[in-house]
Amino acid sequence: MENNVFIVVPAYNEEKMITKTLKALKNEGYKNIIVVDDGSEDNTYELAKREGVIVCRHLINRGLGGALGTGIKCALLYKPKYIITFDADGQHDVKDIKKIIEALKENDFVIGSRLLDKNEIKNMPIIKRIGNFILNLLTFLMGGYYVSDSQSGLRGFTYDAAKKIIKELKSDRYEVSSEFIIIAKQLKLKVKEVPIKTIYTDYSIKKGTNVLTGIKILIKLICQKIL
Repeated sequence: MENNVFIVVPAYNEEKMITKTLKALKNEGYKNIIVVDDGSEDNTYELAKREGVIVCRHLINRGLGGALGTGIKCALLYKPKYIITFDADGQHDVKDIKKIIEALKENDFVIGSRLLDKNEIKNMPIIKRIGNFILNLLTFLMGGYYVSDSQSGLRGFTYDAAKKIIKELKSDRYEVSSEFIIIAKQLKLKVKEVPIKTIYTDYSIKKGTNVLTGIKILIKLICQKIL
């Protein structure tokens, strides 16, 4: 199964965690890994290369959307059955990838939700829960499906779904997570959420979206809708 799966890991200044994250993926049996170094100013690129994975490099920081776009396009060249996106900061449990793959057998696009399990909800900082709810609602109002965790970085696509979505993708920054869902709705793709575990550390909590990022996401989504 792993030979049919490509893992895309967007990374920006992740020298503290990138080696640990890649080793965890490889130890779980995933060999087809693509790291997109998004213009890092630290040793992310060198450390990723040292792990023997495929590394794409942006000379400048393009943002999460740009990194995911590059990674997914690269993965499509190998024509895998499934493409999984996985954060570099150590917040995901590699064992949850199997849940995504299993759900992809009957769906086009699968989102790993940190908010489907009551115990996981308790672990998520309250400010992140509030922010997620607002962004879930905005994603829905802008024309997407309503999902419990629109901003999750652990998600999966079938080859055909990724090929269709990447043609429509415009986002370079954090709004990409919402845009994936909006495009999936426009294309009438079959979407499913599965519960996942989140590993919260002081490091991972600092990553991801905040109030300012949420405002920027809203503005970008409105601009995309108008244009």
